[in-house]
Amino acid sequence: MATVNVLNTKGEKVSQRELSDDLFNVPAKASVLHEVVTMQLASRRSGSAAVKHRSDVKGSRRKLFRQKGTGRARRGDIKSPLLRGGGVVFGPDPKSYAYRVPKKVRKLALKMALSSKLQEKNLVVLDRLELKKIKTKDFLNVINALNIDNALIVTDKKDEKLELSSRNVQNIKVLKSEGLNVYDILKYRNLILLESVINDIEGRLLS
Repeated sequence: MATVNVLNTKGEKVSQRELSDDLFNVPAKASVLHEVVTMQLASRRSGSAAVKHRSDVKGSRRKLFRQKGTGRARRGDIKSPLLRGGGVVFGPDPKSYAYRVPKKVRKLALKMALSSKLQEKNLVVLDRLELKKIKTKDFLNVINALNIDNALIVTDKKDEKLELSSRNVQNIKVLKSEGLNVYDILKYRNLILLESVINDIEGRLLS
């Protein structure tokens, strides 16, 4: 088992923590990570692009002029796709781009992402991260003490003081352990875990 130092908010070592090899020592495969990240990004697409088809355009269905004898092209109603303001023939309709990869693949990708942070020495474990009040300066003092400027912070429960204090800090995101995902882990250079979160992650991925 790998061992990491557990730090306090001043960046000082307070203890050590063993990490399971089944969770933090999994060789990364680019194809698996790519598959899961692509799934996540596809699921985030709004899919709201839409046009008005012939039946959606407001207007009379009366034939504009008689079929023969005018010397002009044959016309139907004013909603014809050939006329300005008419309906669109093959335009997009609202759709969902979401799809799912197997649960085992999603779990494996999450283990690989966590392992990559440990192997790159970009994993930080804190004993706790509690702010007395909502204040960005206090949060920045903690980040500066850890010598980190780009990180995903994973907490075990909703912490409004932490979330609001970090909201305006660039390249920092606070996430609950239930929402831990491959894309966010790989997006940020560092991963900061509260020590209590590790138990939640192990229970979720090793069960």
